[in-house]
Amino acid sequence: MKTLHAVAAKDPHENRSPLSPESIGKLSNMGIKITADKGIALRSGFTDESLVQAGAQVGELGEGTAFADIIIRIAKPTQEDLDALEPGTLHISFLDPFNEKDLIQKLADKKISAISMEMIPRSTLAQKMDALSSQANLAGYFSVVKAAETLGKVLPMMMTPSGTIAPAKVFVIGVGVAGLQAIATAKRMGAQVQAFDTRPEVEEQVQSIGGKFLKIDLGETGQTEQGYAKELSPEQIIKQKEGMKKACSQSDIVITTAKLFGRPAPTLVDADMLAVMKRGSVVVDLAVETGGNVEGSVLNETVENENGVKIIGLANLEGQVAKDASSMLAANFANLIEHFWDKDQGLVKLNPEDEVLRECLITHEGAVVHERFKEETLK
Repeated sequence: MKTLHAVAAKDPHENRSPLSPESIGKLSNMGIKITADKGIALRSGFTDESLVQAGAQVGELGEGTAFADIIIRIAKPTQEDLDALEPGTLHISFLDPFNEKDLIQKLADKKISAISMEMIPRSTLAQKMDALSSQANLAGYFSVVKAAETLGKVLPMMMTPSGTIAPAKVFVIGVGVAGLQAIATAKRMGAQVQAFDTRPEVEEQVQSIGGKFLKIDLGETGQTEQGYAKELSPEQIIKQKEGMKKACSQSDIVITTAKLFGRPAPTLVDADMLAVMKRGSVVVDLAVETGGNVEGSVLNETVENENGVKIIGLANLEGQVAKDASSMLAANFANLIEHFWDKDQGLVKLNPEDEVLRECLITHEGAVVHERFKEETLK
């Protein structure tokens, strides 16, 4: 019987768990023995007892690491974590591979088969394994909730005996998974919502959920094979900022969601744009962990500039709704393992021809095997 060990997060800002009672049931039915660190899911609302009742064994931190065939964790491993792994172990986590080249080489040298959850392709086949999308969905939702909590104004229009309250205006920059959920959530809460993206093809998606699409003529734009917006030229950035400045000046809430995978996030809202925003308005920077879309945003802080604009830079917004985030993330991990599971042999079979594996397997059998990563390393 193969053994899977789930590692608890050490980061105090990480409330999520890679394991849930539901995912334990699924993995156990496949014939996998499940062990987990004590307290792994407490911050996400699951008790150790609920994990045990679902079929897992719970022990002290790191106790099951050296004996497991499969390791799942949220964070990338430290050197101490690597030292505890045996060659041939399958390690699954968020690795941030393009910014962690030394770590990737260490995984290869240790002969660890490492899968990076960020690299799961955005395809129909891989939808149920796509952790980036599942978590971005929740981050987009909570960005609106957090902004509404911070804003000194209600979001919906209200007609009262004392007078009519105008609806809040929300401007969402970046119409990916997080952006679409932010638009939908703000609309459900009664706000007027406008959105912008460099990809004109998303206009219909914005309109379908009740938002208005801000059109800015940037010339030729597009998206990468992974579905991310392509990086803009300096001239396009100037045009974009001119168009967005007016929208920001009219908005009560601005939410930025633009990330460039493997590279620092672009600055979309600069000091000049913040200067024209109304006192008391709120900006939420969903890309703060990778450098930030908003000038002046601070990781894990809410700051107020001299103009009275509050800039929220909380990392891991999805972790603020940790129970649902953990349930979805644990399902992503379990679905990924199920995809590669050979039920006849009772093991994970890493077929190099598999279309999902080609995108997410970074190291295997002592070598770095991901083609795009190898190309980036040679640059």
